[in-house]
Amino acid sequence: MHVVQGRHPAAAPPCSPAPEVAPAAMVTLVGAGPGDPELLTIKALKALQRAQTVLYDHLVGEEVLGLAGPGAELIYVGKESSRHTMSQDAIIALMVRLAREGRPVLRLKGGDSYIFGRGGEEAQALALAGVPFQVIPGLSAAQGAGASVGIPLTHRDHARSLVFATGHLRGNGEVDLDWPMLARPRQTVVIYMGVANLPVICSRLIAHGLASDTPAAIVERATLADERCIRGSLATLPALARANRVAPPALIIVGQVVDLQPLLSQAGETAMLQPADAA
Repeated sequence: MHVVQGRHPAAAPPCSPAPEVAPAAMVTLVGAGPGDPELLTIKALKALQRAQTVLYDHLVGEEVLGLAGPGAELIYVGKESSRHTMSQDAIIALMVRLAREGRPVLRLKGGDSYIFGRGGEEAQALALAGVPFQVIPGLSAAQGAGASVGIPLTHRDHARSLVFATGHLRGNGEVDLDWPMLARPRQTVVIYMGVANLPVICSRLIAHGLASDTPAAIVERATLADERCIRGSLATLPALARANRVAPPALIIVGQVVDLQPLLSQAGETAMLQPADAA
C-alpha cells in the first residue's frame, strides 16, 4: 500500500501577550477649609506641597494656591452660579483621564469636599472608573463661619440639633427643601449657597412655623480679612442683606444661637487685643 504523506500545516505563531496597562495614578480629594490658609489641615498642606497637578475651584484663594509646590500645574475648574468653567461631568472626565495617564491629581475644593462640594459624586465616579482615590477632609465653611463670627452652631440651651442645607434653585425654579424639617424649633439651620434666594428661604421658614423674629444671620467671606456678619431676624434679614449688598460666598445661619453673636464676638475681639503676656 502506498501512503502519501501530507505536509503538516504550519504551526500558528504564538499569541502575543496583551500589552500591560499601567495602573491609574492616585486622585486626592482635598478640602481647603473656609478660606483662611492657616485653617488648612497639616495633611492637606503636605498633600498640596507635593502635588503635581491641582484642579481647583473658585472658592480656593490665592494664598492657599500659593502653598502648592513650585512645579505644580494649577488648573482652574471653578463653577459659580450660572457661570461654569467646566461642567461637573467634564471635571470628572478630566480627573479620570489624567489619572489613567499616570499623573497624580489633587482635587482642591473650598470647605470640605463631602459637604456640598460634590466630592461624593466625584469619589463615586472615580471608584466606578477603577481610579484609586483618597479623601482629606477640610474644616467646613459652616464651622469656619460660626467660630469666626461668634455663633456656636450647637448649644445645650438653644440648639439640640444642627442641619445643613443648600439654597440652590432646582430646575423648576423652586428652592426644593424639606421646609417642615428645617422649621423645627430648638435647632440651628445653616444654608449654603442661598444668598440669591434669601427672601424665599426666610418666607418659607416663617410659613412653615418659625416665628418671624427668629434670629438669623448671613456671614459673607467667612474667616477672611473682609469677613462680614449681618445679623437680624427671618423678617428683617433679606432687607439687611440687600442694603449691605451681600454677595457670595456667604452662609445663612438661623436659630437662637445667633443671639449669642454680639457677646461672643466682642469677647473674642477683646481677647485678641490683650498683650501676649497678659494673664
